[in-house]
Amino acid sequence: MMEFIQTFVPPLLLLLGSFFCISGGVGVLRFPDFFTRMHAAGVTDTLGAGLILGALMFMTTNFNDLGKLVLILLFALITSPTASHALAKSAVRAGIPPKSDDEVTVEVRQGGARSKS
Repeated sequence: MMEFIQTFVPPLLLLLGSFFCISGGVGVLRFPDFFTRMHAAGVTDTLGAGLILGALMFMTTNFNDLGKLVLILLFALITSPTASHALAKSAVRAGIPPKSDDEVTVEVRQGGARSKS
């Protein structure tokens, strides 16, 4: 049973983590405003990094390396949401408004964002 876990779980976690990291990058490129882009980057980065680090934890045989990976995971789980929150709070204070559903629908129908010049 343990051999099965060490053989199939790490590659699965690596694939899932990579998928979430790539989908976060696509979200940053495709979403319409700052807040949705920031959300895509923050959530998928945290989940993707957690899954990849989890795969590395399954693959390691050294207890010291496992401890370091756990510390890296805890650091990532604390700093990524904190950074996203700080960015959102700064954007609100700077007066950047989130887009409404109507504005997003108009942009999609027009084929993307238009410059206001």
